[in-house]
Amino acid sequence: MNNMDNQLIRTYRLFLKDSIRKVIDFSETAQSRGIAPPPLEKPYTEDARRIDLPSCDELQDVSRMDIISAIRKRESCRSYRPEPLSLKELSFLLWATQGIKRKLDPGHALRTVPSAGCRHALETYLCILNVDGIEPGIYRYLPIEHQILFEFTEENLQHRMVQAVLGQPYPGEAAVTFIWTTIPYRMEWRYGLAAHKVIAIEAGHVCQNLYLACESIGAGTCAIAAYDQEGIDRILGIDGQDEFTIYLASVGKK
Repeated sequence: MNNMDNQLIRTYRLFLKDSIRKVIDFSETAQSRGIAPPPLEKPYTEDARRIDLPSCDELQDVSRMDIISAIRKRESCRSYRPEPLSLKELSFLLWATQGIKRKLDPGHALRTVPSAGCRHALETYLCILNVDGIEPGIYRYLPIEHQILFEFTEENLQHRMVQAVLGQPYPGEAAVTFIWTTIPYRMEWRYGLAAHKVIAIEAGHVCQNLYLACESIGAGTCAIAAYDQEGIDRILGIDGQDEFTIYLASVGKK
């Protein structure tokens, strides 16, 4: 290993540490300067096509497994049956991964996953291919409304998704692929340069909830961290700077 590689390794290892917190002037963050927090979710137009999801009260019977069994059975699943997910099952998976339990104010809400400073810097997009009653396409989850927002559809969506994950086939065979993006400023508003490590940690929180929720409904999932960054950002129509993809997971019936 050459000296340049050694230096890069030290640099990237530093990202995993919390040493940066010792050199940040937190009095200069946007929060400390009295700037209002960014909104809980991306805005959408009044005429946007939105689909209501079954409410949390309607999800009591969707899970058929206790938490100990779900943890014990948890494993990555890359092969799926052609059976579709139901809308109730999709609703449950979205609630389990980013559902809002209580809105505190315009910039903060308690969700089903933990977040540093209650900042929740992730957005959830869905590549839906096989969900009962839902046209295949790209959608975005609206956690406040507990709805999905239609973004677009196209004939070659399965092929584009497989290309965007570097040829891995299972997103093209899944009922739905969860695509989590981050809007870093939501976390930077409070933590400045200390924001970025915790964003990565929180993507892990969300995906683990997806694994356990999938097990509990007889579905499987596989986390995907190898993908064409620019390619998947283009599919979603995001700028790759103020919002970009950070993690994916395909889901289907085992």
